[in-house]
Amino acid sequence: MPQDIVNELKSNAHQNKYLPMQGLEDLRVSIASYISKKKDYKYSSSNIIVGPGSKELMFLLQILFEGEIILPAPSWVSYAPQAIIGRNKIKWIQTKSENNWFPTAKEVEDIIKKDKQKKYLIFLNSPNNPSGQVCTNLSEISELAKNYNLYFLSDEIYSELTFEDNYQSISNYSPENTIISTGLSKWCGAGGWRLGYFILPNNLSEITKQLKVLASETFSSVSSPIQYAAIAAHKNDHTNYINHSKNILKSVGNYVYENLKSNNVLINKPQGGFYLLPEFINKKFSTSTELCDNILKETG
Repeated sequence: MPQDIVNELKSNAHQNKYLPMQGLEDLRVSIASYISKKKDYKYSSSNIIVGPGSKELMFLLQILFEGEIILPAPSWVSYAPQAIIGRNKIKWIQTKSENNWFPTAKEVEDIIKKDKQKKYLIFLNSPNNPSGQVCTNLSEISELAKNYNLYFLSDEIYSELTFEDNYQSISNYSPENTIISTGLSKWCGAGGWRLGYFILPNNLSEITKQLKVLASETFSSVSSPIQYAAIAAHKNDHTNYINHSKNILKSVGNYVYENLKSNNVLINKPQGGFYLLPEFINKKFSTSTELCDNILKETG
């Protein structure tokens, strides 16, 4: 974890007052400036909601969203359970390795066409957990938002850990229909600090208002010392730290990739984050559960 951010936490340990529910203004200003430069799209502090990790904010979004949730399979473990708790209907899209484990625009449109009157929220996590892949058909998917009631949750928690430069997400193509979700846990190594945030465009202000209502009745506000410390995470230059982290992750990922590939395991080369998704296609096992049970039984 960057030492300057740790030092800021130490120097702000005395901060013991409740902060605004939406987040410390100085922090939200620093986040808005940081994200605006990366996206070439102007965000302000009013577009930011700070939460105790992005997971909590995603859950609140699932509670308030009135429509259907489109999820790629496989995807992060909490998207679906949160949708179920929020009583949202899930539309699954079984993805394929040849499309980097992301849905095609046609697959998304085929779901929407069945009921064009409904609202749809699709979760796109790039770089992806669990595949380690980056979405490359963003332009085609974004075009759907021009014709349908389609919105995007762009989970960009691994965006700083993309191995190649010039990272882009769906928010670069359809900013007016995209909620960006990110935070400190991955690039900063601060998962235990529990600080994440949403960035919502002005035209989604009604969702912002509803999120603020739910936030006020759940977590109230994020830890004060951590919010003050997080200002440094967005104002100071951490390029060297991030590049060092990416080099380590890329080296480890490529090492595992080459070893699995040399043993004839089908696998895509990692493009970012912490993950690889091998395909253990084997006649002996019909499900991943059977494979896991066998590994436990044979190897302990």
